[in-house]
Amino acid sequence: MKIMDFHALSSSAFADRIGAQRSSISHILSGRNKPSLDFVLKVTQEFPDVDLYWLLNGRGTFPISKPKNKPEKKTSSQTKTNSSSKSTDEIERIVIFYKDGTFKNFKN
Repeated sequence: MKIMDFHALSSSAFADRIGAQRSSISHILSGRNKPSLDFVLKVTQEFPDVDLYWLLNGRGTFPISKPKNKPEKKTSSQTKTNSSSKSTDEIERIVIFYKDGTFKNFKN
């Protein structure tokens, strides 16, 4: 199973991680049984890098790729440390750019 290989888990360790019977994993891996909905949900809850659509249909990606343009979180060194002073940061203006090349400019 690709998930077990990716996380370097034996079938016993995988069963323990998702809270399933070891025999259930053995039966699924051998093709004797198909995974239940409960099994699928346990896998996706324990392994957030597993896409439900990929697990059910074999389409999509595993592991789930991280969004490329995700905004970075500010570290504590980037945030203001003096909690007693109020922030004087004010928005000066907001500009919205449209795909057709036009824009709207909103000033404070």
